[in-house]
Formats: sequence, C-alpha cells, structure tokens
Amino acid sequence: MSIHLVIIDALNLIRRVHSAQPDPTDIARTITTTQRTLTRILSEANPTHIIAVFDHHEQDRGWRAETLPDYKQNRKPMPLPLLQGLDAIQQAWWEQGIDSLLSEGDEADDLVATLATKVASHGEKVTIVSTDKGYCQLLSPTLQIRDYFQHRWLDEPFIEKEFGVKPSQLADYWGLTGISSSQVPGVPGIGPKAAKEILTQFESIEAAYASEDLVPKYRKKLDEHIESARLCKRVAALKCDIELGFNLQDIRFLGPNKAE
Repeated sequence: MSIHLVIIDALNLIRRVHSAQPDPTDIARTITTTQRTLTRILSEANPTHIIAVFDHHEQDRGWRAETLPDYKQNRKPMPLPLLQGLDAIQQAWWEQGIDSLLSEGDEADDLVATLATKVASHGEKVTIVSTDKGYCQLLSPTLQIRDYFQHRWLDEPFIEKEFGVKPSQLADYWGLTGISSSQVPGVPGIGPKAAKEILTQFESIEAAYASEDLVPKYRKKLDEHIESARLCKRVAALKCDIELGFNLQDIRFLGPNKAE
C-alpha cells in the first residue's frame, strides 16, 4: 500500500484561523472553523497517515535562541484565550482522527522536518500543510508543501520566482540575507539580489567564501561577517535528526473517533 503522510503545522493553521475570528475570546468558533478546515484538507489530500505538530511553549524559544539570543525576540505572544483553548482544540482534532505531537525543547519545525524527510526518503509521499516558506528547503520529488490559505503549492518554481535559488540553497540564502521576521541578521549589506547573485555562481556560503573568484564587494562583506553568515545559516536550516518516539503505524488515519 502506498503511503501519503500529511503533516499539519498546527499553530501556523490555528493562529491564522483565530486571527480571522470577529471575537478572539470565542474559542468554540475557532475550534469549529479549524475542524472545517481540516475536513477540507482531508478531502483534498486523502491521507493514509496524518499528524498535527504543535510547537513548545511560547516562553521557550528553543535552541535557536541559544545560538542567536535575539531570535524571535519580538514574536507576539499567543493570545491568552487561545493558549487556554489549545487542549480543547487538540481534543476536537483527535475526534476527527488527527492526533497531536507536542514538541518539548525542540521547535515544531524540526520535528516536522525530521518526520517528513524520514518518510520521503523511502519514496513515500509527504505533504506539509503550512504557510511557512522555511519548509521549502525540504522539497524533494515526494515531499511537497501546501499553503492552504493561499491555495497554492510552495514548490520549486515558486522558490525560483520568490528567491531565485534552489530549495537546497535556502538555508544559505537566509544565512546571507537574514530573516527579519525572526530577528536573524544575516550579513550586513547583502540583500536578496546579492544573495541570489552569489548563490547562482556558487553552491553555498562556504563555496563562495573559499573561492578566489568571489567579487571584491562580496569578499569584503563575507570576510568581515563569515561567522554571522554561518550562525544564521545554522539557525535557518531545519534539523532532520530529532528523536520522534513513534512510528507511522501510530499515526495511521482511521477516520473520526479512531480507537486507541
């Protein structure tokens, strides 16, 4: 039997649904709306296996903040009514047949990346449902990313148009440009155009740094800020070696009210 694993970036979906509600304290409405959303996702994707991955507590910014202390420092805290309603949301999703994986100390991104690449490496189909372009570095022939809210695939042509690099170069790209929304600084003076130029000529930051062919204006910037580039690339790169503690059989989709 062929496998199709769907991984829901849970807080990515929930926050967007909640922010669109007229009354932010009406968590029951948020629950109902997310359930309708998941019903559509299930209908469109027809998964054999599915799981929703939730991030760790908002107060803990994870290992990336240990590498870059300003990482996501300005992230808005989750609204209290929504935070208090997460257990009810997870229960409602379980009743639809979708179990939840709660990260502890690891970012949900890394858990998603580990599970997705592990399954895709065996030639099985994986769909990550998220608006987060960070997952695009994982793209492969059997691994795809669906932006449900924009009704689009975040695929290789999208990455080429959006960034001008290959999916496998995205961590290097963000190592150079930084990620302003997450307070990842990158290399001062290197923006998207320069990063695209560098990564068109060279495969990676390290290849550019090691080459005598790097143009002087970029050579000076990398010589001065290579450690920042390396740190920012490390933060931008998703970990794919997290201990998961379960197997695919545990997240097989059996329909609503599945038996434990």
